[in-house]
This record gives sequence, structure tokens and C-alpha cells, in this order.
Amino acid sequence: MTEIRGKGCRRGRRRAWLLAGALALAPVVASALPVKAAEPERIGVSYQPSLYWALPFYIATQKGWWKEVGLEPTFAVFPAGAPQVAAAQAGSWDVGGTGSVPAILGAARFGLLTIGLTNDESKTNALMVRASRHDAILKDPKQLAGQKLLVTTNSTADYAARACLRKWGLGPREMRFVNLGQAQIISAMIADAGEVVGVWAPNTYTLEEKASAQVLCSGADADAMVPGALITRADFAKAHPDAVAKFLAVYLRGWGWAKANPKDAHDMAKRFYAEGGVEASDHAIDQEFALRPTYALDAQLKAMARADGPSQVDGWFSRIGTFMAEVGTIAQAPEAKGYIDDAFMKRVAADPKLRAFATEFDAAAAPR
Repeated sequence: MTEIRGKGCRRGRRRAWLLAGALALAPVVASALPVKAAEPERIGVSYQPSLYWALPFYIATQKGWWKEVGLEPTFAVFPAGAPQVAAAQAGSWDVGGTGSVPAILGAARFGLLTIGLTNDESKTNALMVRASRHDAILKDPKQLAGQKLLVTTNSTADYAARACLRKWGLGPREMRFVNLGQAQIISAMIADAGEVVGVWAPNTYTLEEKASAQVLCSGADADAMVPGALITRADFAKAHPDAVAKFLAVYLRGWGWAKANPKDAHDMAKRFYAEGGVEASDHAIDQEFALRPTYALDAQLKAMARADGPSQVDGWFSRIGTFMAEVGTIAQAPEAKGYIDDAFMKRVAADPKLRAFATEFDAAAAPR
């Protein structure tokens, strides 16, 4: 019995030594195993192809920035703003960029939030006319009375065109508005089937180069501010506020990089346009960057601030909302403070890491 107990004790001590050794080795083995990174959060991003304000999405994808902030985007591309905002109702996307008119339409019908600005499009939404008549009409705009105006109605080009007519003392009924898509307008003018048109960039440059057309009046000429909008679904924003802030940071970083690296940005813009089916000339790309101001983080916050009453952005969108109600697109313009929300831009500013990410290139892009 004693001998048996002795062997058992020795076996027990051996098991204890083996167990102690295994426990001692456990941290070493664990440290050698790869640590699984947190899964990136999926986010649906919507935009329209070959438009200047969508360039940061392309830059961010080429640079791998989405992953850096923990996002995994899927992209939904739409030919125009109306179908884009309508798709939000089905949850087809979560965040994105669009024109101010569809942003307001989306707010009125689907509860979409405007959470920032893409760019100032005032100089690139314009009335254009054949060069042979440009000077004469500019000298006496009343010559336009009774003529056809080819324009995509309920659009930013329509808004700018009506502002130009108002500037010249012409009512909208004094011209015959013909509703056409932008591609149809370009084809009509190139084929000499249209003389006065309302278009937006880059279609303005196409008509300059292929139809000898000239800008007669832009939104900027008529004091009609045309902002582009960064938007989100309200339900997604409520459930994923951090993801929305990260989206904004990526977008802002894109413009900062583009301004700090103009040559590379111009080359990337040409590739982006080409992938969307638009062959833009070097002159057209130069015009895009020259005529469309963009907003860094602090400029966004300043434009959206309501410390002393309605913000600049409130005013810009309210005027466009009034236009939309007047032409019957919506029954009533929504209150700006009900759908323009700067909370997500503030979230970027309040997070040191996110702010640094969004503004890294701003100093290099600042004018010297």
C-alpha cells in the first residue's frame, strides 16, 4: 500500500509540474497569436457619378481612408437627386451627398437630414446661350421673352435660371420652360435644336467646348447661393452617430488632401469623371476646382452655427425651399432647423483623433 501511495504521489506531483508549466507558457503562446481587429462598420454611401462634389469619396477609396476610421462603405450611384433621395425610404443607403434641391425634397418627404456642405455650386449652375447671341441678350435680356428655355425643372439649374430672369425683370412665365434631362439638353444644343439652356457643371464646360455656348448668367451673378448637401437618413444617424461623424471626417479629409495636392487631385478627378462616363478636358477640370469653393471643418461649423439666430446654411436652404414650394415640387418648405443638423459636424470637432484625421492636410492647403 505504501508503495502504491508513493507512486500516486509522484504522479500527482508530475501533473502539478506539467500544469504549472502550461500556465506559465500560456501568456507566451497567447501573445504569439494574431489579435483579431475590430470588424469595420458597414455604411452605405450614395452619390451621383462624375460630379465634383463626389470626388472625396473616390479619393478616400483610393487612399484606403475608410478603413482607417473603421468604416466599410458600399456605394449606391444614382443618375440624379430625385431617385437618390427616394431610395432612402427603402434603406438603400445611409449617408451621401446630393444637390440642395433633392436634399430639401428628401427632408420634406422622407425625413432626411442635411449634416454638412459639399461645395458652393453658385457659379456652376447657369443659363447658357449660343455665343452668336450672347452679347446682344446680355445687353437687352428682354429679348428672351417668349423663347424656349431647355432646363431640368425642379433642379438647382432651374433655381439659378429663375433667379437670373428675376434679376432682369422677367417673370418665369415670360419664357417657355421645356423640361429635359441634362444629357438631352446637351444633345439638343449640339444639334442646333436649342438656343437658351439651364445646365450645371460639368455640362457647362461641355457646351462651351462642343456647342460654342457661353454663360449668360450664373446663380452667383443673380445672388442665388446654390450649396451642395451632405445628407443622412435620420434613423441611421440616431442609431449610428459615430459612423456618421466618421463619414464626415473622411469627406473633409478628401478636400483637404485635394487642396494640398492640386496636381494629383486634378489627375484623380479626370479618372473619376472618366469612370462615370464623362471625358473631361484639362480646362474643364481646372474650372471645376476654380469655380466651386469647398468647406473645411471650421468653415462648416461657422456656416451652420445658430448662436445668433438662423445660420447661413438655414438661409440658403430656406430660399431654395421657398422656390420649390412656388413651383409646386413640395406643398410647403420645411423649417430649416428641423432638418439641418450640425451635431455630427460638432462630433468630429469634439473628438481629438477624428478632428486631427479630418484636418490633417488643411494647413498645407491654406493660402500662403
